[in-house]
Amino acid sequence: MVNLHALIIDDDAYSIHVMERLLDQENISYTAVADPTRLEEILQTLDAIDIVFLDLEMPKLDGYEVFVILKKHIDATVPIVACTVHTAEINNTRRKGFFSFIAKPLDLDRFSDQLHRILNGVPVWESR
Repeated sequence: MVNLHALIIDDDAYSIHVMERLLDQENISYTAVADPTRLEEILQTLDAIDIVFLDLEMPKLDGYEVFVILKKHIDATVPIVACTVHTAEINNTRRKGFFSFIAKPLDLDRFSDQLHRILNGVPVWESR
């Protein structure tokens, strides 16, 4: 992957670390946001976002509230991927307009394929 940039929005440091390592393996740069209340400020500093990985359960703002903020500030073609342990939310995220859903813990053997499909415009809906 050349010159792609991901946005990781998650309050869990370990989840961010895992995602960063997976994106490093794909040569994708990233910005991690642990405090979603700072999202709008951070978005102003980014030139481009090619994919967003969004946790659903965070303090202060949940993933659905963050989704609404993202839709106001990023290009409509940027895939927003729910990335959560709450697999029961898969249908709700689809109804709310997320592009894809990937369950945590991330499957290290499948992540590269999931990522490439999403970046090629193919939604991924995998709860396990």
